[in-house]
Amino acid sequence: MPISNSSRQGRHASLASNWTIVIPVKGTSNAKSRLNATPKLASAIALDTVSIALEVARVFVVTTPAARPLYEHLGAQFVEDPSQGLNAAIDAGLKVCPPGPVAIMLGDLPALTASELTAALAQAGQLKQAMVSDTEGTGTVLLTASGSKLHRPSFGARSRLMHQALGYRELSVHPYSGLRRDVDTLEHLQELMVTRRLGPRTTEIAAIAHTGFHGLTPQRKSA
Repeated sequence: MPISNSSRQGRHASLASNWTIVIPVKGTSNAKSRLNATPKLASAIALDTVSIALEVARVFVVTTPAARPLYEHLGAQFVEDPSQGLNAAIDAGLKVCPPGPVAIMLGDLPALTASELTAALAQAGQLKQAMVSDTEGTGTVLLTASGSKLHRPSFGARSRLMHQALGYRELSVHPYSGLRRDVDTLEHLQELMVTRRLGPRTTEIAAIAHTGFHGLTPQRKSA
């Protein structure tokens, strides 16, 4: 007898429930500088991402003390950002993780769904180290390992190649999955808004207007 979608999803959920997810999030004053977003929009993107992660697993958010209440209110556990860069923030989160499988996920995935994340973690549970690259295929949005000490995060330019060289194996994730679409530019945000794939907080802040998106500051052109 074929396995129903609901049975398959339930099995995936049980496989994902023992995971811990570390999510680094910049503080409210300097978040999403590449997108040139206001702090309110940047927070909305991160809060939507963390909210979905909490539906699937235990979550540690590495951020500033000023942003702490936002994420603790959702149910995430706080880890203070040492303010030494992205990889140092991730390492701080890894140090406090309990035994068991640990994922590292970026905090700018406002189109992510719980089913997408659950399926990826269920797949990752079969591997010692795994990864998911971004839509462009150059960066990394998710790293997984069967234990926190196995992680060797190397986020930065062309991080996909770096992580592959470190032994992370690419998971099979649909190219248009919300897990792969990190939001780094206004164009990324517009694309998701048009297709109605943004989370509720981001949708509220980033309302479509003829001149662009509310919540975004104008992008300055270089001379």
